[in-house]
Amino acid sequence: MKINLFVLYGGKSVEHEVSLRTAFTVLNAIDRETYDVYPVYITREGVWCCDGLQKQKPGSMDELASLGGNDRAGNAAASIGGVLLHYFSIPGKRVALPLLHGSYGEDGTVQGLLELLDMPYVGNGVLGAAATLDKDVAKRLLDQAGIGQTRYISFSLEEWLEKGPALIEKAERELGLPCYVKPATLGSSIGISRCQDVRELAEGIEEAFRYDRKLVIEREIRGREIQVAVMGNDRPIVSLPGEFIHRHTFFDFESKYMDKELVMSIPASLPEGVTARIRELALQAYRALCCSGLARVDFFLDADGELYCNEINALPGFTGTSMYPVMWERTDGTTYAELIGKLIDYAFMRHADKGTIRYTR
Repeated sequence: MKINLFVLYGGKSVEHEVSLRTAFTVLNAIDRETYDVYPVYITREGVWCCDGLQKQKPGSMDELASLGGNDRAGNAAASIGGVLLHYFSIPGKRVALPLLHGSYGEDGTVQGLLELLDMPYVGNGVLGAAATLDKDVAKRLLDQAGIGQTRYISFSLEEWLEKGPALIEKAERELGLPCYVKPATLGSSIGISRCQDVRELAEGIEEAFRYDRKLVIEREIRGREIQVAVMGNDRPIVSLPGEFIHRHTFFDFESKYMDKELVMSIPASLPEGVTARIRELALQAYRALCCSGLARVDFFLDADGELYCNEINALPGFTGTSMYPVMWERTDGTTYAELIGKLIDYAFMRHADKGTIRYTR
């Protein structure tokens, strides 16, 4: 029998559109001889929509966002209950594939629901998802693991309202200018500002607080940004490194998803020994943040050959311009469809392993 595969996408997140792009690419790549695919679209208001088994591959992203099956203007809780009752309870082997970037999907919330349902799911668990999405928490854990990072400070909206001028002075003194202001729990470069003076720094902080209640400010590292893909549970493996060749000083949302001139360089041309060092550091970071399933680890390499871990993305993009799947194809020949299959296999392995834990005395 085929495996029932529930693909979750959209979501109550600023990264809703990115999730649609990822879902469109993945749904067109899934092996339909192995899986019966049930797309589950989550609206920007958090309502879950499912039309049942998807017999044909989607022709457009608009099609993905037009699923019915529930009252689109209805109650989020009722819609979730309806999807769980009518579809997640279908007999047979089942697994979920969350393709939800950012809030309410990449942060451990959906993972917690799937744990309660005792359903295998692709990607990081509750702790790994929550820790990696929160840049402040992730940086503290990486610090404890001894993994080099750029200098940074972090503070909450409440702290900003209480002592804003002092925090501006601290950032300028400890980090220097230019620097980067980032919402603590978002990806895709949304809400991030490159600030070259104090005025821009204040504006960047206000912008970041539109999307979050905590932020981080980082010293700028001038150099190359190198990425590696990691996959696996207890014994993860690492791809060859890659980098985007581009002309942008700041690789923002438009640069990542709209620039038609982006060039992927895989494997990245690196000095002797640097590739091995990056791959080893990526494994250390993956374990330090309790990751499982998959992640992409990003580094800066400066002109002196120093490596700095920039961040870990627990749900890297799978769009047509995303690095993660291409790095695996260039590393060992894994195709897009094969990669999805491997990630699903890791989900089943982790679920089986957790099934050996005792919950009674």
